[in-house]
Amino acid sequence: MDHTLRIISMSFSMSLWIQVCEEDLNLKDAEVVCRELGCGAPSVLQGGLYGEGEAPVWTSELQCEGREAAVLDCRRSSSAGKTCSPKTAVGLTCTGGVRLVGQLSRCAGALEIQHQGQWRPAGDPYELWDLKSGSAVCQHLNCGSAVSVKRRKNAPSRPKWWISVPCVRLTSGLRDCVELDDPFNHSSAVDVMCSDLLLQPNISLSEGVFGVYQQGFRVLIGSNFTITCSVQPQYPGGSFQLISNTEEPLNLTLPAVNHSAHFLLTDMGYAHRGDYTCVYHVNAFNHSLSSQSPALYLTVGDLVTNLIIRMVVVPLLLIIGNISLYFYCRASGGHLRLKARNTG
Repeated sequence: MDHTLRIISMSFSMSLWIQVCEEDLNLKDAEVVCRELGCGAPSVLQGGLYGEGEAPVWTSELQCEGREAAVLDCRRSSSAGKTCSPKTAVGLTCTGGVRLVGQLSRCAGALEIQHQGQWRPAGDPYELWDLKSGSAVCQHLNCGSAVSVKRRKNAPSRPKWWISVPCVRLTSGLRDCVELDDPFNHSSAVDVMCSDLLLQPNISLSEGVFGVYQQGFRVLIGSNFTITCSVQPQYPGGSFQLISNTEEPLNLTLPAVNHSAHFLLTDMGYAHRGDYTCVYHVNAFNHSLSSQSPALYLTVGDLVTNLIIRMVVVPLLLIIGNISLYFYCRASGGHLRLKARNTG
């Protein structure tokens, strides 16, 4: 069963509840909140669920690393005097006692369920677990769909919860599917791997960028520049694929070195305008996995036009501005002198 929470924290005097704005809470912060409350992993992070609220506003931005045991253990950046905009008190839904453990990602590992105050592996003596029931777990954790479901007969000898797999397939309330205790370990533990296992890669530019253009970047025609694809360390190896939807489509692949790859693009032309995307590929758990970055839009500017703008238009605007300021000041001065004579 999911738990939707109003994100609040106690002040150092331990006597005051404080609300947190949507913009000051990210996924890592949410992981710490759910962990501190014993409610599993974060599932949905959404602003505007509770309106403006009556409690005062937390005046520091949380900067959790995701491993802290409590919110007040996180670093904070000062933003004194800050106020929440209307309807931006943040809401958080935790997974409510369901988790995958034992791997680098929260979207893969051995399935454990918290029931009657105890975390235990989820087992099924009838061995009915399949991709459909595994997908119910992945969706519950906001991790996509199941890529792999395996039974672990050689799992460590621990008491398990006996889970009704038909119930899992029909409901998202996984803890409601715990039927009984299995103290004799008749059932095998279950490993689930979800499609959203990989972190999203980043895409960035270096060298040759002329400037920001609307929601993308402008480069000079005929110029050379580098697009960098990178991802936070999670699994070794892998490769990056750079693709574009331009008039001359691009499809390049480089191995990931130190979790990044640098694509040198040369002789840019108008046919290269469009969206560029990094796709990270890696083998993990005997499966080929991939994750795609947000799209980066590039446009191409003509060198002559840019020079004209820089060398002619900009100075001309400055001259016009100075002349206008001169006549304005002169007119204002004459008006003041006239006023002084009239009052004399």
